[in-house]
Amino acid sequence: MSAALALLASLLWGASDFMGGLKSRSLPPVVVYLGSQIFGFVFLAALVTLGHLWIAPAPFWGWGIATSVVGIASMITFYQALSSAPMGLISPIVALAVVVPVGVGLLQGESPRSIQVIGILVAVTGVLLASGPELGGTQSSRPLVLAGMSAVGFGLMYVLMAEGSKTSAAMTMFSFRASSMVLLLMALAIFRNVGGATAKDLPIMAGIGIVDATANLSYGVASTLGLMSVTSVLGSLYPVVTAVLAAVVLRERLRAVQYVGVSVAMVGVLLISAGFA
Repeated sequence: MSAALALLASLLWGASDFMGGLKSRSLPPVVVYLGSQIFGFVFLAALVTLGHLWIAPAPFWGWGIATSVVGIASMITFYQALSSAPMGLISPIVALAVVVPVGVGLLQGESPRSIQVIGILVAVTGVLLASGPELGGTQSSRPLVLAGMSAVGFGLMYVLMAEGSKTSAAMTMFSFRASSMVLLLMALAIFRNVGGATAKDLPIMAGIGIVDATANLSYGVASTLGLMSVTSVLGSLYPVVTAVLAAVVLRERLRAVQYVGVSVAMVGVLLISAGFA
């Protein structure tokens, strides 16, 4: 179950990032992120209300707030990178974020099965192959630096979400969304000339927010059912989803080795999943 939920998180995160990166080409990233956070907040508020999940130990607030601070910085830099460079280049680089939770999990004493360790190495190799060919081009270094910063931030988010989910996955994600909204509204109050969304932008923002919130919740639950060093790898495959969507929908050109990378990453998924049998 943990593998299925982590993979579902990857699919949803990949779709959300694709929509967010695309919308950030016409609106400032902070506006796109705030709009999606509002809809994600409403969705999670309804979920925890219907599920009677409001009563939970208070520590989830600390994890949620920490996740929101790191998440805002990571998502805005990620959207900025996506808006100024091909998605097929930026998205896979961010997959290196998985190094952080894997390292933390191993330091905490987690012991994945041998086949899962092999799967982790194969999956990460596949993601690197999917992104590698573009790195030698003439792209500006700024999007690459932004993507690298996002990778570190997302890696920390994996750890923070997993730790908070030990108390309550739903309430950790709810507090994450609530804190993000407050911080972003404060930022918009300070920087009032960032531009605004119109009514026609709301459906896509709703889609981004609800899909992203569902992905966060799926990963949070997955992390409580399996090893963080394993579930985080499965959850980190979302850049491959984004890259494939960019190739299919936007006709972004991918090289043959990048398709090989996608295939290799999928082999890694199968090996990791086999370890749950």
